[in-house]
This record gives sequence, structure tokens and C-alpha cells, in this order.
Amino acid sequence: MQYMTCIPPIYKMVVSNTQQIQDNFPQNYDKNSELKAFDDTKAGVKGLVDAGITEVPRIFIHPEGSGKSPSLEEKHFIFPLIDLENMNNDPVKHKEIVQKIGDASETWGFFQVINHGIPVSVLDEMLRGSRRFFEQDIEVKKQYYHRDYTQRVVYNSNFDLYSPKAIAVNWSDSLYSTMGPAPLDPEELPEACREIIMEYSHHVMKMGCTLLELLSECLGLKPSHLKEMGCSEGLSILCNYYPACPQPELAVGLSKHTDNDFFTVLLQDDLGGLQVLHQNQWVDVPPTPGALVINIGDVLQLISNDKYKSVEHRALSKKVGPRISIASFFSSGPLPSSKLYGPIEELLSEDNPPKYRATTLKDFYDYFSKKGLDGTSNLSHLRI
Repeated sequence: MQYMTCIPPIYKMVVSNTQQIQDNFPQNYDKNSELKAFDDTKAGVKGLVDAGITEVPRIFIHPEGSGKSPSLEEKHFIFPLIDLENMNNDPVKHKEIVQKIGDASETWGFFQVINHGIPVSVLDEMLRGSRRFFEQDIEVKKQYYHRDYTQRVVYNSNFDLYSPKAIAVNWSDSLYSTMGPAPLDPEELPEACREIIMEYSHHVMKMGCTLLELLSECLGLKPSHLKEMGCSEGLSILCNYYPACPQPELAVGLSKHTDNDFFTVLLQDDLGGLQVLHQNQWVDVPPTPGALVINIGDVLQLISNDKYKSVEHRALSKKVGPRISIASFFSSGPLPSSKLYGPIEELLSEDNPPKYRATTLKDFYDYFSKKGLDGTSNLSHLRI
């Protein structure tokens, strides 16, 4: 392949096997060597694109690359959009919002919110700051590249890169920052996005606490219930970078999965690509100016005893790019913890017995990390 002459030597093992796709996947293919060669560059998927590849390396080939729905009959769905304006000043509007959030959490596991209180200027700068980080010189980024998620700041490509259960490598790079429970020293963050991550995390935490009050009310609990359980103590921010893909029909930006947290607040740019599995059909989440996407996580499904649904979602790769998204996870994740989370007692009854065993957030995170994005439920091992 002539284009390989312009690719740095360390990429050649990664790229060379693309030719083998036409050779019916020969037996001498060494996947682990290819994964390590890719990882050792510390340049991520962006590094491959910058090197000029025109074909997707074999480690990225994914059966869902086509983006097709598993449903034979295509249906039209309208993704839930909830306006939070005047939520606290109008009792009627407040009740209506609680009802809509409850319905969306039980049926979709996802919804978008507008008029949420975070200035559009902050949202825009968060997207720009993330892009600045990924598009700076690789030598600057390399100092943050590793796979130790007990560290507060982690830059890499595919957290489950070496997981034997991972279906394929995802066409995306990421910057992961643990913002709480313990405050993060701003100096630990990359300079390219330091100020805006600190500012954005403050806004997201405030908004998250409001959402927890609404989600508590939807369950028939007092507004402070979920917050008092510790659902707002931990916060991590994941900046995702999806480079333009030369063969988007072969790769995915992010494999289908559910989130292993209480809930997630997602900021996405205007390119789109996020899809939610609803009624056995992949539904596009439309980019909406100024909106944030909220989705229920596994732990909230567990403590609500299946009242709320943590739903599979994925991100497609695209011919155009890069696409930027910022996911804010409410959970303490890999941090040490002894606190157990099980179904909320107030929601249980003879007709609604507990459906899950209790777990610590760390044990649940560790299970998820070892399992990787293998397309299976993160909750099945805890189900009674």
C-alpha cells in the first residue's frame, strides 16, 4: 500500500493488517501485537488519521459499523426534550417537569434538557477546550497518556483496549478527569483545557444536584433523598474525540454499552452520532443547540429497583470530523469505598421485592473495567 510510505514506522504494524481484511482474516494475525503497537504510539486514533491512513486497521473492524438498527421494521420516535425554564417559580410547571422526567427515565432512560442554567458560552468553550487538548502537539499530550484510572487525569484511546471481551477498538480518544469527591488540583489538568474544565465541572455539579432532586420526586421520595444517599459526591468528566473515519461503515466511535454510574450529563457538538436503543431500534439523539443529554446509569437502575432504566447507547464513526462530546459521570468510580448501594427500602414492598444485591461503587466499577464494552449487561451479576 503506497500510503504506508508516509506513515511513521511505529504505525506500520497497526496499518499493515488492513490489507489482510481481503484475505479472509488469516490465522497468523497477532492481535495483541497490533494493539500494543497502537498503544505504544501514545497518539491515539488521531495519530493514525494524522499519519494519512485511508483504510481502517483490522483491530477497529466492528460488526455494528454499518450503524443499522437491529429492528426489521423502522419506526419513527421523537427523542424526549424537556424545558426546565421557570421550574422553581411555577408549581404547575414543576409538576409537569417531574412527570416528564419520570416518564423518560422509565421508558427511554434518556432525555434532553434545555434552559438548564449552564450558559451557552460555557458549553461552547468546553467543546473548544477539549478540541484544543486533542489537537495540540503529541509531545505535550504524551505526558498524560497512561491506563491507571486511580490517577486523577488520564489520556488514552479505549480504556478497555486489552480486554479479551472487547469486540473491537473504538474509533475515539479520550481525556478522563476525576473532579470529586476530593477536589482536583487544577494544576493536574492539561493547560489547554484547565480553566474551562474547572468552570464546567462547577456548573455541571450544580445542575446534577437539581436533577437528583427531580429524579427523587419522580420516585415519590423527598427531593433530598438521592443526594443524601451520596449520589452527587463523585464526578468525573470524560472528553471524547472522534476523528474523521475513512471507512465509517467498518468502525464505530463507541461500542454499545450502558453507563456504570448514577447518571450522566452529556454535552455533544452539532455533528451528531449518538444513538440510543429504544424498542429494539437505534434512535438518533438529535444535536440541539444549548441542550444537554441526560441518561440513567446502572447504579440508579439498581437503587430504583428497575423503576429507572439504564439503556444501551453507542456513538457512530463518521466520514466527517472530528466530533467532540463531553460526558460527566456522577459516581466515585474507582475510588476506594465501603458504602453499599442496594434497592431503596422506601420503594420496596411485598409486590416489589429487591431485584439486586447491594454493591460498592468501586466493586461495580472494577467489574465494569474488567468486562469492558462487550455488549453485555453490567447488572446481570448482581441480579437476584
